[in-house]
Amino acid sequence: MGKIEKLELLKDLVQDAIDKGARSVEEIHKTIAALPFETLEKAGLTDATLKEKHNQFLSSVYGAVRSVNKQIGDFASDIFKNIEDGNYISKAMDEKTKQKKKKNKKPEK
Repeated sequence: MGKIEKLELLKDLVQDAIDKGARSVEEIHKTIAALPFETLEKAGLTDATLKEKHNQFLSSVYGAVRSVNKQIGDFASDIFKNIEDGNYISKAMDEKTKQKKKKNKKPEK
């Protein structure tokens, strides 16, 4: 496995960990936030719509975190691909140069 492939694998692991972490934190956040909302609802000081709006807001925030994580991962993958393509092109050009030198080299007498 080459260096670029290892970097891509590491990037995937980090990206997956961030995504799963954001999902876990979102669920924990909603669970903790539910307690005061339920208390307020039981006391008649608010209705369920406030809790729903809060959860929608949380979903938007954590969704944005996951979206940025994905975009950064995609960007990194594009960079890795460009590096691999550049390496391939460079090797192909070097090979062509060697072939031309061999072809143009005059035999010694």
